[in-house]
Amino acid sequence: MYTLPPLQYSYDALGKYISKDIMELHHTKHHQTYVDKLNAVLDTTPELQDRSLESLLSNLDGLPEAVRTAIHNHGGGHYNHSLFWQWMSPDGGGEPTGQLATNIVEKYGSFQAFVDEFTTKSLGVFGSGWVWLQPDLSIVTTPNQDTPISHGLDSPLLGLDVWEHAYYLDYKNKRDDYVKAWWNVVNWDFVASRAKSPEQ
Repeated sequence: MYTLPPLQYSYDALGKYISKDIMELHHTKHHQTYVDKLNAVLDTTPELQDRSLESLLSNLDGLPEAVRTAIHNHGGGHYNHSLFWQWMSPDGGGEPTGQLATNIVEKYGSFQAFVDEFTTKSLGVFGSGWVWLQPDLSIVTTPNQDTPISHGLDSPLLGLDVWEHAYYLDYKNKRDDYVKAWWNVVNWDFVASRAKSPEQ
Protein backbone atom coordinates (compact mmCIF):
# COMPACT_ATOMS: atom_id res chain seq x y z
CA MET A 1 0.00 0.00 0.00
CA TYR A 2 1.10 3.56 -0.61
CA THR A 3 2.56 5.90 2.00
CA LEU A 4 3.12 9.63 2.19
CA PRO A 5 6.68 10.31 1.02
CA PRO A 6 8.74 12.41 3.44
CA LEU A 7 9.94 15.80 2.33
CA GLN A 8 13.67 16.23 1.77
CA TYR A 9 13.56 19.56 3.61
CA SER A 10 11.67 21.07 6.53
CA TYR A 11 8.23 22.63 6.16
CA ASP A 12 9.68 26.11 6.70
CA ALA A 13 12.65 25.62 4.35
CA LEU A 14 11.10 27.44 1.39
CA GLY A 15 10.92 30.58 3.48
CA LYS A 16 9.14 33.64 2.20
CA TYR A 17 8.21 31.98 -1.10
CA ILE A 18 6.02 29.16 0.23
CA SER A 19 5.25 29.28 3.93
CA LYS A 20 5.49 26.57 6.55
CA ASP A 21 1.71 26.68 6.97
CA ILE A 22 1.11 26.04 3.28
CA MET A 23 3.67 23.26 3.07
CA GLU A 24 2.45 21.47 6.17
CA LEU A 25 -1.21 21.68 5.15
CA HIS A 26 -0.47 20.68 1.56
CA HIS A 27 1.73 17.73 2.50
CA THR A 28 0.10 16.30 5.63
CA LYS A 29 -3.53 16.97 4.73
CA HIS A 30 -4.06 17.19 0.98
CA HIS A 31 -1.41 14.70 -0.14
CA GLN A 32 -2.13 12.37 2.77
CA THR A 33 -5.80 12.32 1.75
CA TYR A 34 -4.90 11.22 -1.77
CA VAL A 35 -2.77 8.42 -0.34
CA ASP A 36 -5.47 7.29 2.10
CA LYS A 37 -8.23 7.26 -0.51
CA LEU A 38 -6.04 5.51 -3.08
CA ASN A 39 -5.25 2.79 -0.55
CA ALA A 40 -8.94 2.45 0.33
CA VAL A 41 -9.80 1.87 -3.32
CA LEU A 42 -7.00 -0.65 -3.81
CA ASP A 43 -8.13 -2.45 -0.67
CA THR A 44 -11.32 -3.31 -2.56
CA THR A 45 -9.49 -4.44 -5.69
CA PRO A 46 -6.68 -6.81 -4.66
CA GLU A 47 -6.09 -7.76 -8.29
CA LEU A 48 -4.64 -4.26 -8.83
CA GLN A 49 -2.39 -4.13 -5.78
CA ASP A 50 0.70 -5.56 -7.44
CA ARG A 51 0.64 -3.03 -10.28
CA SER A 52 2.73 0.12 -10.16
CA LEU A 53 1.02 3.47 -9.89
CA GLU A 54 2.44 4.41 -13.30
CA SER A 55 0.86 1.29 -14.79
CA LEU A 56 -2.52 2.12 -13.29
CA LEU A 57 -2.50 5.74 -14.38
CA SER A 58 -1.29 5.07 -17.90
CA ASN A 59 -3.98 2.45 -18.52
CA LEU A 60 -7.07 3.96 -16.93
CA ASP A 61 -9.42 2.61 -19.59
CA GLY A 62 -8.37 -0.91 -18.67
CA LEU A 63 -9.33 -0.54 -15.00
CA PRO A 64 -12.65 -1.71 -13.58
CA GLU A 65 -15.20 1.04 -14.08
CA ALA A 66 -16.15 1.00 -10.39
CA VAL A 67 -12.68 2.19 -9.33
CA ARG A 68 -11.44 4.01 -12.42
CA THR A 69 -12.41 7.52 -11.36
CA ALA A 70 -11.07 7.12 -7.83
CA ILE A 71 -7.72 5.81 -9.06
CA HIS A 72 -7.62 8.57 -11.66
CA ASN A 73 -8.19 11.27 -9.04
CA HIS A 74 -6.41 9.95 -5.95
CA GLY A 75 -3.70 8.05 -7.76
CA GLY A 76 -3.06 11.10 -9.89
CA GLY A 77 -2.91 13.28 -6.80
CA HIS A 78 -0.37 10.99 -5.17
CA TYR A 79 1.75 10.71 -8.32
CA ASN A 80 1.74 14.45 -9.02
CA HIS A 81 2.53 15.52 -5.47
CA SER A 82 5.25 12.92 -4.95
CA LEU A 83 7.09 14.61 -7.80
CA PHE A 84 6.07 18.15 -6.87
CA TRP A 85 7.90 18.10 -3.52
CA GLN A 86 11.10 17.09 -5.34
CA TRP A 87 10.73 19.87 -7.88
CA MET A 88 11.25 22.39 -5.08
CA SER A 89 14.27 23.01 -2.91
CA PRO A 90 15.50 25.66 -0.48
CA ASP A 91 18.61 25.71 -2.67
CA GLY A 92 16.55 26.09 -5.85
CA GLY A 93 15.80 28.97 -8.13
CA GLY A 94 18.01 30.66 -10.67
CA GLU A 95 18.43 29.00 -14.04
CA PRO A 96 19.26 25.47 -15.19
CA THR A 97 22.74 24.71 -16.44
CA GLY A 98 24.29 22.29 -18.88
CA GLN A 99 22.40 20.55 -21.65
CA LEU A 100 18.99 21.33 -20.19
CA ALA A 101 19.73 25.05 -20.30
CA THR A 102 21.01 24.78 -23.86
CA ASN A 103 17.93 22.87 -24.99
CA ILE A 104 15.53 25.35 -23.38
CA VAL A 105 17.25 28.30 -25.04
CA GLU A 106 17.25 26.50 -28.40
CA LYS A 107 13.50 25.89 -28.16
CA TYR A 108 12.31 29.16 -26.62
CA GLY A 109 15.00 31.64 -27.61
CA SER A 110 15.94 32.45 -24.03
CA PHE A 111 15.36 31.15 -20.53
CA GLN A 112 13.16 34.15 -19.77
CA ALA A 113 11.00 33.42 -22.80
CA PHE A 114 10.50 29.90 -21.46
CA VAL A 115 9.58 31.25 -18.01
CA ASP A 116 7.12 33.65 -19.61
CA GLU A 117 5.45 30.88 -21.63
CA PHE A 118 5.25 28.51 -18.66
CA THR A 119 3.84 31.30 -16.50
CA THR A 120 1.24 32.20 -19.12
CA LYS A 121 0.10 28.58 -19.28
CA SER A 122 -0.02 28.47 -15.47
CA LEU A 123 -2.26 31.51 -15.27
CA GLY A 124 -4.45 30.16 -18.07
CA VAL A 125 -5.49 27.00 -16.24
CA PHE A 126 -9.18 27.40 -15.46
CA GLY A 127 -9.99 26.27 -11.95
CA SER A 128 -7.65 23.62 -10.54
CA GLY A 129 -4.90 21.79 -12.36
CA TRP A 130 -1.24 21.47 -13.24
CA VAL A 131 1.30 22.82 -15.73
CA TRP A 132 4.00 20.52 -17.06
CA LEU A 133 7.30 20.71 -18.91
CA GLN A 134 7.53 17.57 -21.01
CA PRO A 135 10.70 15.76 -22.12
CA ASP A 136 10.34 17.32 -25.60
CA LEU A 137 10.25 20.70 -23.77
CA SER A 138 6.65 21.37 -24.75
CA ILE A 139 4.46 22.90 -22.04
CA VAL A 140 1.10 21.26 -21.41
CA THR A 141 -1.64 21.63 -18.83
CA THR A 142 -4.01 19.15 -17.24
CA PRO A 143 -7.13 19.70 -15.14
CA ASN A 144 -7.61 18.57 -11.56
CA GLN A 145 -5.18 15.74 -10.67
CA ASP A 146 -4.73 14.47 -14.20
CA THR A 147 -1.20 13.45 -15.08
CA PRO A 148 0.51 13.53 -18.48
CA ILE A 149 0.96 9.77 -18.39
CA SER A 150 -2.82 9.34 -18.24
CA HIS A 151 -3.01 11.16 -21.58
CA GLY A 152 -0.45 9.03 -23.36
CA LEU A 153 2.41 11.46 -22.72
CA ASP A 154 5.78 10.86 -21.10
CA SER A 155 6.45 11.50 -17.44
CA PRO A 156 7.15 15.24 -17.06
CA LEU A 157 10.44 16.94 -16.32
CA LEU A 158 8.81 19.66 -14.22
CA GLY A 159 5.36 20.44 -12.91
CA LEU A 160 3.58 23.18 -11.02
CA ASP A 161 0.49 22.69 -8.86
CA VAL A 162 -1.96 25.54 -9.50
CA TRP A 163 -4.75 24.28 -7.26
CA GLU A 164 -5.74 27.00 -4.80
CA HIS A 165 -4.73 24.79 -1.88
CA ALA A 166 -1.13 25.16 -3.07
CA TYR A 167 -1.05 28.92 -2.52
CA TYR A 168 -4.22 30.42 -1.04
CA LEU A 169 -2.97 30.81 2.53
CA ASP A 170 0.01 32.82 1.27
CA TYR A 171 -1.26 34.54 -1.85
CA LYS A 172 -5.07 34.52 -1.56
CA ASN A 173 -6.47 34.65 -5.10
CA LYS A 174 -3.27 36.02 -6.66
CA ARG A 175 -2.03 33.01 -8.58
CA ASP A 176 0.35 35.23 -10.54
CA ASP A 177 2.23 36.16 -7.35
CA TYR A 178 2.47 32.50 -6.37
CA VAL A 179 3.84 31.47 -9.76
CA LYS A 180 6.38 34.29 -9.71
CA ALA A 181 7.54 33.26 -6.23
CA TRP A 182 7.71 29.55 -7.15
CA TRP A 183 10.48 30.12 -9.69
CA ASN A 184 12.73 30.97 -6.73
CA VAL A 185 12.54 27.41 -5.37
CA VAL A 186 12.59 25.29 -8.54
CA ASN A 187 15.03 22.40 -8.13
CA TRP A 188 16.76 22.47 -11.51
CA ASP A 189 19.11 19.66 -10.54
CA PHE A 190 16.14 17.32 -10.16
CA VAL A 191 14.64 18.54 -13.42
CA ALA A 192 17.93 17.87 -15.20
CA SER A 193 18.16 14.39 -13.68
CA ARG A 194 14.73 13.55 -15.11
CA ALA A 195 15.78 14.87 -18.51
CA LYS A 196 18.55 12.28 -18.46
CA SER A 197 16.48 9.50 -16.88
CA PRO A 198 12.71 10.14 -17.15
CA GLU A 199 11.81 7.08 -15.10
CA GLN A 200 13.20 8.54 -11.87
